[in-house]
Amino acid sequence: MQRSNSYIFTFVVALTMTCAVLLSLTYESLKDKQAANVAFEKRQFILTTFMGAAAVGAMKPEEVNKVYDEKVKASVVDFNGKALDMQPDELAVDREYKKPIEERLLPLYTITGTEGLEYVVLPTYGFGLWDNIWGYIALEKDMKTIKGVVFDHKGETPGLGARITTEEIQNRFEGKTIRDEGGELVSVTMMKGENGGGDKSVSAFEDKPHKVDGMSGATLTANGINDMLGNYFKAYNNYFKQQSVDKTASN
Repeated sequence: MQRSNSYIFTFVVALTMTCAVLLSLTYESLKDKQAANVAFEKRQFILTTFMGAAAVGAMKPEEVNKVYDEKVKASVVDFNGKALDMQPDELAVDREYKKPIEERLLPLYTITGTEGLEYVVLPTYGFGLWDNIWGYIALEKDMKTIKGVVFDHKGETPGLGARITTEEIQNRFEGKTIRDEGGELVSVTMMKGENGGGDKSVSAFEDKPHKVDGMSGATLTANGINDMLGNYFKAYNNYFKQQSVDKTASN
């Protein structure tokens, strides 16, 4: 009986080790593919902020890459707005988020067309109800008007906080401004409660340039969005100011 148990123990150990090796080999073989998928998804998100989900969703992968390579220039700036000699791929936004705001390195994507600068896209990161949330925000070349946003999350509640991934929620931010009439940074706030959803939610706040309708039952996720946007607009604010100075000087 004792010998039989010994055989079973040896078999279990051998099986466990074999499974561990197979899992390790599988992970290593898929790691590059997973990294490529993440990088491609990021490209889609960035394009979606200024092209819209329908347009990007209709594009083939090679079309996404072609448009991205033609229109998007990636760079990194510091809190003072100074351009650094590095690329966003060298950074992890989630790790930079943990640093004091003055110490963060900030990825930046500038979108150009035939007449020069069209938009800037800012990656953002924060915390929702249950886990991390993140997004990409496209601003017009005036550095204050939102062209479009894309939000995603790790673990918000389906049908409630997870609605931040839907066009119906993201469209509410289009055309909102992050500065008041005096030029001071005020961000954009998602309010508590909801005024019917869809077009009703948009029309309820069409005369409020710094506010958008909320999400019923998801106030804490909305608060997370507000904190995230306010935090990152502040982080990039010196860059915005520098661009305004450069633009004035060139004129």
